[in-house]
Amino acid sequence: MATPSLLLDLDAFDANVARMASAAAARGVAVRPHAKAHKCATIAQAQMAAGAVGICCQKLTEAIPFVNAGIGSIHISNEFVGEARVALAVAMAARVTLSVCVDDVRQVAPLGKAAQRAGVRIAVLPEVDVGQGRCGVDSTQAVGKLIDAIDHYEGLRFGGLQAYHGSAQHVDGWLARRDTARLAADRAADYVRFLEARGIICPVVTGGGTGTAEFDIESGVYTEVQPGSYVFIDGHYGSLEWRGDWRFRHGLFLASTVMSTARAGIIVCDAGLKSVATDSGLPRFWSSQQAGQPQYRTASDEHGVLELASPDEDGAPWLGEPILLVPGHCDPTVNLYDRYVAVRHGRVEGLWPIEARGLSQ
Repeated sequence: MATPSLLLDLDAFDANVARMASAAAARGVAVRPHAKAHKCATIAQAQMAAGAVGICCQKLTEAIPFVNAGIGSIHISNEFVGEARVALAVAMAARVTLSVCVDDVRQVAPLGKAAQRAGVRIAVLPEVDVGQGRCGVDSTQAVGKLIDAIDHYEGLRFGGLQAYHGSAQHVDGWLARRDTARLAADRAADYVRFLEARGIICPVVTGGGTGTAEFDIESGVYTEVQPGSYVFIDGHYGSLEWRGDWRFRHGLFLASTVMSTARAGIIVCDAGLKSVATDSGLPRFWSSQQAGQPQYRTASDEHGVLELASPDEDGAPWLGEPILLVPGHCDPTVNLYDRYVAVRHGRVEGLWPIEARGLSQ
């Protein structure tokens, strides 16, 4: 196998997909996985087969391969502006059940007019800030104005609320993450109560992710969750504290090759910055043994330097040996590759295209 390559452990993948699906179903909460993590139609189809109600995409162009693959319900979990993007959304709405997010009344009118001209109907979800401090309105008054603007257009309908707290996914410490997730759910519930007082039914409250899904599905507030990384579990998620049986398996690996052992105490592999994202930490050497393993220390464009436990370490990877690394952050790592090598019990079962790679417009 040419390296660096992305390996997908199908046993772990299948178990992760089934675990999330069963946990959510037990509480009557829908799963709408986020495809920004995997960008792969084959994976999305597997998630749909396991009971997902649709998928999320972060950008309109990212959604195109999934539309072409027959995924029938797509939520764009991000705001967009501009004539070209509005036109793309309207064209997409003629092919799939489409929902989108807004957090400004100025985003509503162009979409409403275009949808009306095209004879399509798009579900529009005001995004509410439940703690992220990024996109989303932060007052009930603003939500009310958005819904009034949505109701003005026959081509639009109020589809619920987008209530995502991204940084909550990465809070270390189970109790701290639980408390952060509960606060986000409480904020979302405040908006739902406001709507109820106005006689408005909120059909969907969507948000959450891999790190908080266990709390979101128990909250009684979220009707659907948007986990993405759970299918892979990267190094960062693997480093968090989890409790009970709410634990997913590492399923995504970077196959690399030892290309130099010229210096004592280190080995150099062919997986560097052009092969793996390092924004959430350096990749981790994967081994069934917990102690005495090489530590990935530095990355340059085409080189990864791993430090050995001791300069004369017995059993250290030899020149030309294949090794496995767990990437620190799966989403941007996946975006560097054209395909997954899907493996089960050491045998390659297929090559799965990453059709949405680079589609970030």
